[in-house]
Amino acid sequence: MPQRNMANIESTKKKFKEKFAVEEDIFSNIHRGDRIFLSTACGEPQYTMRALMKYIEANPKAFAEAEVMHIWSLGVAPYADENYTYNFRHNSFFVGDNTRDSVNSGMADYTPIFLSEIPKLISQKRIPIDVALIQVSPPDKNGYVSLGISVDICRAAIDNASLIIAQINNSMPRVHGDTFINVKDIDFLIHHDEPLLEYSPQVPGEIAQQIGKYVSKIINDGDTIQVGYGSTPNAILNNISAKNDLGIHTELLTDSMADLISSGVINNSRKNINKGKTIASFCMGTEKTYRFIDDNPLIEFRGIDYTNNPKIISQIDNMTAINAALQIDLTGQATAESIGKMFYSGIGGSADFMRGAVVAPGGKTILVIQSTARNDEVSRIVPFLDSGAGVTLNRGDIHYVVTEYGIAYIHGKNIRERAMSLIAIAHPKFRPQLIEEAKKLNLIYPDQAFIPGKKGEYPEHLESVRTTKKGQVVFFRPVKIDDEPLIKDLFYSMSDKSLQRRFMSIRKDVPHKMRQEFVIIDYTKELVILATVEENGKEIAVGMGQTIKDENTQTAEVAFAVRDSYHEKGIGTELLSFLTILAKNDGLQGFTADVLVENKPMLHVFEKMGFEMEKKVEFGAYELIMRFK
Repeated sequence: MPQRNMANIESTKKKFKEKFAVEEDIFSNIHRGDRIFLSTACGEPQYTMRALMKYIEANPKAFAEAEVMHIWSLGVAPYADENYTYNFRHNSFFVGDNTRDSVNSGMADYTPIFLSEIPKLISQKRIPIDVALIQVSPPDKNGYVSLGISVDICRAAIDNASLIIAQINNSMPRVHGDTFINVKDIDFLIHHDEPLLEYSPQVPGEIAQQIGKYVSKIINDGDTIQVGYGSTPNAILNNISAKNDLGIHTELLTDSMADLISSGVINNSRKNINKGKTIASFCMGTEKTYRFIDDNPLIEFRGIDYTNNPKIISQIDNMTAINAALQIDLTGQATAESIGKMFYSGIGGSADFMRGAVVAPGGKTILVIQSTARNDEVSRIVPFLDSGAGVTLNRGDIHYVVTEYGIAYIHGKNIRERAMSLIAIAHPKFRPQLIEEAKKLNLIYPDQAFIPGKKGEYPEHLESVRTTKKGQVVFFRPVKIDDEPLIKDLFYSMSDKSLQRRFMSIRKDVPHKMRQEFVIIDYTKELVILATVEENGKEIAVGMGQTIKDENTQTAEVAFAVRDSYHEKGIGTELLSFLTILAKNDGLQGFTADVLVENKPMLHVFEKMGFEMEKKVEFGAYELIMRFK
């Protein structure tokens, strides 16, 4: 223990001797029916709780039906045990592993609430607090202790409690922000040093790492991010180490965030609110992180009514909220709090951040979810949420949904479009079932086609960013099963002449039945490559190339088209070049194509590729046979 801390503690004991009373006398001030607040998660005062339980064991009738409240407990929770039902009734704002059975068996209570609103309800006495059991750092020379790693609703609890009992623990870091309380405002002090509770999430597995890789594609340099807890958020943070100038505004600070702050990836330099500062409300981590945030002026903890306030969040430029869910349905409703009728966790802060980020300037929301549960036995993407499940995030809260199978952007999409986008990132073995269920529920086209198995599995490895000789940057990727709207926009952006050239016939429309043939394909026999760019934050198709293999001749029929407004940017040439590379890699020997005689631009693209070309004219069109050199 640093000498200054010991000196300050001894000085405090002498100055406020009456506050360091015998524990039995301290706890005798708790009365029947009192509402007792307990510090959150890793900030829980373990020794004080153990001492309180010893007091109850020695005085079993000391008080009755005291209500114990907290956001989340990581420590032992004897107050939720049936042996103490006379003394305690547990009420949690977030259901944890050690209280889940008690809540679902009716022995304890769960209060569903947006975390941002709890301090207001406490101050209004709608959620009254009689006793606050908290844990603090040693006092400084001015007599102030820090709430350390648990500010969240602790600030509101101590401001409104009739009785404050604080455990002074030298392991508690002194954290900057709205964390300080003067010793004179605390009723009783218990000095006991012990290691803080630690939270070490599982090392991210392959699935979590894949989700993290996809999320990293959505996060941009300069974004301010909020991330939840667990192995998947850990994987996300592991995958953004190459980003620059990120900011943090979050309820929870984790080890991975501390590592990114240490490395300079997170520097908060572009934040328009709390510039240069990492803002959080509580910390769940390891001793290394607790030491890192100790007296660190770059990190400030605020009450959860500030960190989670949607009005504050909505003012942060490029705010990116990243949260997990247990289940999402094809309409975009998600639950993060229950599995059917079973209360599993809680509303928590995800809804606060998602609501704020949706309306923030340049803001975006990302929902991460593993595609399956119970060892791949059930799909987490379902037609509709299970009966009894709470809707934590409604259909308007979510921009991106990310699984280990890809990214779905659903914001502003209709039900049919979002259903197809979510099916596209579901586990492959559940996609046929989801297609059939969606048809029955009239969520998608009744004739929606689908190719199951390997033949219909998206070949992500073929994605490529390329720059044409004219300087146009284009993203080339295989078509996905939910790309029909992009295909529709591409075709209907074309002039009558362009459509005629592409389809070798006079036509004014490309109906759904035809469009399906371009997006529902057997990737082992056919390939459709989209050339896309981003305009105003939206992906649009500016070109499309198609090859259909002929196994007998080891060639492929090829065709391509480019959006009229993107002609003469080199996209057609680059697209054909890319298709040629893919065809060669697949062992093909050449291409065949039909080109209208008057379509000189397309013919020119083929000719300058350097193929060994044979051509003949029949019925106003060239029949081309092109051999690769």
